[in-house]
Amino acid sequence: MPSMGANLRLGLVIGVVVAVLDQASKYWLIHLSGIGEAGGRIGLGPFADLVYLRNAGISYSMFELKGPGGQWLLTVLALAVSAGIVVWLWRVPNSFVAVALGLVLGGAVGNAIDRPLMGGVVDFVSLHAGGFNWYVFNLADVGIVVGAGLLLYESLIGSRKTATDGV
Repeated sequence: MPSMGANLRLGLVIGVVVAVLDQASKYWLIHLSGIGEAGGRIGLGPFADLVYLRNAGISYSMFELKGPGGQWLLTVLALAVSAGIVVWLWRVPNSFVAVALGLVLGGAVGNAIDRPLMGGVVDFVSLHAGGFNWYVFNLADVGIVVGAGLLLYESLIGSRKTATDGV
């Protein structure tokens, strides 16, 4: 069983990797993809496109706060949540939860970086099928959703499995 320090390091490394990949993908989209010249949309196939959107709110553009003050407020909130995740990582007893928290942490930091620099979170993956369009998201969002899913799994099934293993 890894030590608590090892779990903290694991979560932080995963967080940094997610945030760096997220920021690199956004840099590519904005500066290298040519999406501005492509009419704002690059088709990836029948069910996916790349687009360039800025979300001034939180998930699904709820609580939209336009302007620098609103973006700084959301940045501070995201960094406060990130600090809470680091404290949680410090205390986490297993590497599975450390990985999950690292994914959420990296996603939160990746999106927080966008707010003061871009005036909102840069989203760019658009999934669609049969006239239905899913919300537009980025790699930071993927980290948050996968990490939250792993935490949910651990809380519902993982802890129960651990309890029955000892019987």
